Amino acid sequence: MHQKTIALGELATARSGDKGNHANVAVVAWRQAGYQFLEEVLTADRVAEFFQGLGSSHVDRFELPKLGSLNFLLYDALGGGASQSLRIDTQGKLLGTALLDLELPVPDNVTEMLRGTA
Repeated sequence: MHQKTIALGELATARSGDKGNHANVAVVAWRQAGYQFLEEVLTADRVAEFFQGLGSSHVDRFELPKLGSLNFLLYDALGGGASQSLRIDTQGKLLGTALLDLELPVPDNVTEMLRGTA
């Protein structure tokens, strides 16, 4: 049986950047119900798996519940960083945008999580 999924970008926005050879990705839920759901399903392991092609040594997750945000630090993800990397995105600016395509299971209360819903 095929499980229904929803893109992370339907539940949150994201912003990313670099700190040397490490990338930072912040995911901010549109609604509190979305944050609670993401806190359960958007783990450091899930983010590491999504970005496995970058060759990160590990991923840490930091929770900012008052902001409805999860922050991920991807260690050694930028091929040496802006001054050394030959990658197109040497500063990790597009990683947040890419992560918004991550497919998650559709929660029962999804309407409480969508942007612009009451």
